[in-house]
Order: sequence, then C-alpha cells, then structure tokens
Amino acid sequence: MSTRASIAGHPIHPMLVTIPIGLWIFSLVCDFGFVITGDSAWAITAYYTLGGGIVGALLAAVPGLIDLLGLHDPRANRVGIYHMVLNLAIVAVQAVNFWLRTTDEVLGALPRGISIVAVLALVASGWLGGHLVHVFGVTQPREAEHPATHKERPAL
Repeated sequence: MSTRASIAGHPIHPMLVTIPIGLWIFSLVCDFGFVITGDSAWAITAYYTLGGGIVGALLAAVPGLIDLLGLHDPRANRVGIYHMVLNLAIVAVQAVNFWLRTTDEVLGALPRGISIVAVLALVASGWLGGHLVHVFGVTQPREAEHPATHKERPAL
C-alpha cells in the first residue's frame, strides 16, 4: 500500500522518524557522558537534543497520521493505532522529562531513568512500525505501481 504522504514516491514518515530516534538516543548517551565525566556540557547537550527530539517527533507524527488514515486493512489499522498511541505517550513522557530538566531542583537520576524508559518504548514502537511495513506493506508501492522496466534495471 503506497502512502499519500510522500515525496517523489518516497514515504515521508520513515524519513522523519530518524530525527527524534537519533536525537533521543544521543540525549541518553549524553546523560551517561555527564554521569561519567561530570562535565555539564554533556547535560546541556542532552537537554537540547531531548527538546529537538520532541519537535522532530511532532513533525513526523503529521505524515504518520496521514498514513494511518489511509489504512484500509482493519488489522493494519489496529497495529497503526497502537504505534501512534505509543509514540504519543513517548512524546508526552519526553516532554515531562524536558520540563523536569528546566527546574532548579536536583532530580538525581530521574531524568535519565525517564530517558531509558522512553528509548525502550521507542524500540517497541519501532517494532510496530516495522510490522506495518514488512507484514502489511504499509508505505510500500503495490506491484502494479511499479513500471515494468523498473525490475529490469539494476538499482545502481
């Protein structure tokens, strides 16, 4: 099933999700960098990459919702809804995490713990997204949408 949210035949949602995934994982790495070194540059970088991940996730959600609304298979739709709800929960948790880091109170390991839980939930969400693509064919063009010569030419 091809998607309505695409650029030149390439689905937008899978392109955009790499931004929050990368930023949130890097934010967690920076948290550990701060714990190991005590250098506040790591904590500052973790804070800004966490915020950037939230913005990136919200941007990725728009074409993701368009893809979800285009699903016609009830089983794929159910998995898509689980994927969306889990992602929205992750964004909400990360928003709380971001807010906690703006306070002057010493929070200890709480923000890092939240980041660990959020990244683990992100793995589950990625599995659901992969299931949509590889099992249900979401964002993959139908055979009839490929020109016949497409298969005859090498990719490079």
